[in-house]
Amino acid sequence: MFYLHQSVRTPSDAPRQFLIVEPGTGLYEFAGLLVKQEFAREAWPVVAWAILSGTANSLKSGEYQIEPHESPARILGKVSRGDIYQHKITLLEGWSYQDLTGKLRQQTKLSQQLASLTPGQIRENLSLTAHSPEGLFFPDTYFFVMGESDLDLLDRAARKMERNLKEVWALRVSDITLDTSYQALILASIIQKEAMRSSEMPRISAVFHNRLKRKMRLQADPTVIYGLGDSLKGPLKRSHLKQDTPYNTYTRAGLTPGPISMPGRAALEAAVRPLTTQELYFVAKGDGTHQFSNSLKEHNAAVRQFRN
Repeated sequence: MFYLHQSVRTPSDAPRQFLIVEPGTGLYEFAGLLVKQEFAREAWPVVAWAILSGTANSLKSGEYQIEPHESPARILGKVSRGDIYQHKITLLEGWSYQDLTGKLRQQTKLSQQLASLTPGQIRENLSLTAHSPEGLFFPDTYFFVMGESDLDLLDRAARKMERNLKEVWALRVSDITLDTSYQALILASIIQKEAMRSSEMPRISAVFHNRLKRKMRLQADPTVIYGLGDSLKGPLKRSHLKQDTPYNTYTRAGLTPGPISMPGRAALEAAVRPLTTQELYFVAKGDGTHQFSNSLKEHNAAVRQFRN
């Protein structure tokens, strides 16, 4: 008994690595796996300890991260409890759907299903009613286990965006110029791309709301960039502002047909709770903030100051 105790309690010399327990793995196969990966010197003590400790029939499949110097007994306990390793992925505010799916493709531990589905099938699987998946996923850090699908992760992100958008829409000010929560999502996505600092989002939102009330075009550069897509090579030029697309807010009035990015909570709240101002223009100052103006004359002066 002393030898058995010593065998399963002695820390291994193996470095940190992953142990993958496939579904249907039996006790003897599991013990052999520990020996193969040098977590245990012999298989029989692992088998005997599992039987004596009552964990022989409770092995759970999955991916486990085994730390340096963990003993066979600790590993057995971890696998019997199902302490499966959680991978994480961070979806960033301002990402496009293309950015998002590109990041998911890099996750080798995710089961890749999106590549085999058409856009329509993706919308159907995720119960999305919008014509495009753009902007419908909440930017946050998500955890997943090996074998979970990219579609499952997207579903969680979509449901989280739905919850946040519903909460934010309920907080909207009474005189808002938006008719639906989806319009709020669209505006929030533009605010997200315009603002370098979340503290300025309500003020940028006020400019857009003021322009919408006056039937002025939004004239937001990020919408032009989004509409041009891969055809845009290099920096945005004045000539690009004249190239009409459904997303060009210089050539078309009102909001864009859909979101242009994934907005975060701050942008969502700003879209429905803008500051009360008379400002109609803003220009980047080059330090992460903007200069706001009430009139075109003031704005032109600010453009000359900060862009020259």
